[in-house]
Amino acid sequence: MGVFFGFENPMNHRPASFAPLFLASLMSLTALLTAGCGGAKDKTAAPATPAPTVQASDLPEKPELTFGFIKLTDMVPLAIAYEKGYFEDEGLYVTLEAQANWKVLLDGVISGELDGAHMLAGQPLAATIGFGTEARVITAFSMDLNGNAITVSNAVWEAMKVHVPMQDGAPVRPVRAEALRPVIDAYKADGRPFNLGMVFPVSTHNYELRYWLAAGGIHPGYYAPQRGDVTGQLGADVLISVTPPPQMPATLEAGTIFGYCVGEPWNQQAVFKGIGVPVITDYEIWKNNPEKVFGVREDWAEKYPKTHKAVLKALIRAAHWLDADNNRNRAEAVKIIARSNYVGADEDVIANSMTGTFEYQKGETLPVPDFNVFFRYHATYPYYSDAIWYLTQMRRWGQIAEHKPDDWYMETARQVYRPDLYAEAARALIEEGVLAPEDFPDFDSESGFRPPTDEFIDGVPYDGREPNAYLSKFSIGLKAEDQP
Repeated sequence: MGVFFGFENPMNHRPASFAPLFLASLMSLTALLTAGCGGAKDKTAAPATPAPTVQASDLPEKPELTFGFIKLTDMVPLAIAYEKGYFEDEGLYVTLEAQANWKVLLDGVISGELDGAHMLAGQPLAATIGFGTEARVITAFSMDLNGNAITVSNAVWEAMKVHVPMQDGAPVRPVRAEALRPVIDAYKADGRPFNLGMVFPVSTHNYELRYWLAAGGIHPGYYAPQRGDVTGQLGADVLISVTPPPQMPATLEAGTIFGYCVGEPWNQQAVFKGIGVPVITDYEIWKNNPEKVFGVREDWAEKYPKTHKAVLKALIRAAHWLDADNNRNRAEAVKIIARSNYVGADEDVIANSMTGTFEYQKGETLPVPDFNVFFRYHATYPYYSDAIWYLTQMRRWGQIAEHKPDDWYMETARQVYRPDLYAEAARALIEEGVLAPEDFPDFDSESGFRPPTDEFIDGVPYDGREPNAYLSKFSIGLKAEDQP
């Protein structure tokens, strides 16, 4: 585990080639040393599931691993897999390292500095198709559903409110982007660009912000990589740019941007600091939308298949623990990730969204039990249809410069999203009695596609089997042979 929580793992000084020989005995020794050193692992509550027994034939090829994450609430499956000993149960000794931003994180995985990471769902897809740094990165684990929001400054919200329908003194939700249109027009009339922030060009946050704006008739702009323009601002009514998640509130407060889309706890932080108002959650933009994934290099997964399977098993157990018994463990999870080595935000700020409520503004806290979903609704399963939705948004906004046939979307999804590897790990947990078959999709009949849905803010139906038909339904955005 490295020097991470104030103590050093004695395994760090043994040759890596000795790992299979001494792993079983050192697992017990390390557990004792951890306890004796005032260890960091939180053992105040019993694991929700029994620990599996690692057979000698299943010992991981590479037991010492380093995983990266960004300081966001939805990194929590990694923290729980560590804190509850799920990694160690699988014979893994893991260091978790916070990364400065999403590019640094991806570069770390590609270079091998990191064995894997908490990733934006669009990152493995973009890397595979060559938008940005090209590399073969795969995911066999979806980390969560939902978890983001769009926040605007107090001044922008005051200007928007005039155009937002009210009922009993509170905004009628969801708040639509049409209410922002007059504010943007007023900024234009004053010769001021309307600046918005998101966390990375291929982030869910970028696509959700663009989706919400476009649904309200506001053009978020196009990318044109074939012309060397990767700003995403061609033809835009607003100027969207990148800001790392933890810096969002400070950048908003400084007036550099007037709003942003980010994951928690950085929307609730704006409320607590009194500098901004979350106007809409991504649950309201697309109900139960896929969010982050756990990504590894494809050649890493091929070189260390037992290690990868062990990681997946630990993460699945962590996700199950997070949603068990109607979120019974969330308060404990909040205390864990509030630590500075994880998210490093106040417990109250994290709990404001992670425990089933969401505070839009002072005096308006509403129940949103599914704001963060980690296991329910088969949240951890890597659906092809989730991957294809991201690819449609890359095409819609020009990151994919040319028209692609439907088969291309399917082929790309299959290269990156690996439900076969997920099923192998899940079946092992079932065989070990750790989880039950009903906790998972029916792997014998599962197609990898969620049912078609129209639970978007604009009601446009999405069927992952028909990506080009889906794109053709939007009035704003590229389709067919369109070029920006």
